[in-house]
Amino acid sequence: MANLTIVNVDDEYPALQLVKQYCEQLERVELLASFQNPEEALSFLKENKVDLVVFDINMPRMNGVELLQKLPERPLCIFLTLESKYAVKAFELDVVHYLVKPVDFETFRKAVNKAKDFLQFKNSANNARQEDYIMFKSNYVMNKVFLKDILWIQGFGEYIVLMTPLKKYMILDRMSNFEEKFQNFGFIRIHKSYIVLSDRINSYDSNNVYLKNGDQLPLGRTYKKNLKEHLS
Repeated sequence: MANLTIVNVDDEYPALQLVKQYCEQLERVELLASFQNPEEALSFLKENKVDLVVFDINMPRMNGVELLQKLPERPLCIFLTLESKYAVKAFELDVVHYLVKPVDFETFRKAVNKAKDFLQFKNSANNARQEDYIMFKSNYVMNKVFLKDILWIQGFGEYIVLMTPLKKYMILDRMSNFEEKFQNFGFIRIHKSYIVLSDRINSYDSNNVYLKNGDQLPLGRTYKKNLKEHLS
């Protein structure tokens, strides 16, 4: 597994130094660059691909949210800031974690490991077109699941529950990401919180979708037309 590459952006030099010290203690982590000037960081990130950016939010000339929104290709992001009021906006941007200063090493380590897990799942998903399976960490264990064995997926904010005939897994990913990656494999959104493998569907009515194994899932009103067209 390749190193997780990180860029840190914070207008406070002591904060940059602390993140540097933390990164030096982590395995398979490479801090590529640190910036006090967000405009310089933006120029660097437009020219260099990185896995994770650790942002402060309150910075002169350009805050962390604005900087993230200006990036043509968004890396994974952790906000590390004194303010808690931007948390909702941050999660709307699909950030991996939102940390409020001061942050100890263990909290920072867990946030970075979360980014590692997310990146590993994303890379595994991108390779699924050739392999037809995904690899991911759930409950600290690496798992291999074939796409054809997935019954349905349920979303819980920044996590999804992946259900198979034998077991269910909690994974760090969003419903929208899974839907985009795997819609060509026969997965279809039937509700704001549910995606199902179409081959598993036995029937449906105005309110529910019934699977061949007996499971019953809710059918969202706005998804009925799409389901009908998909099955026909």
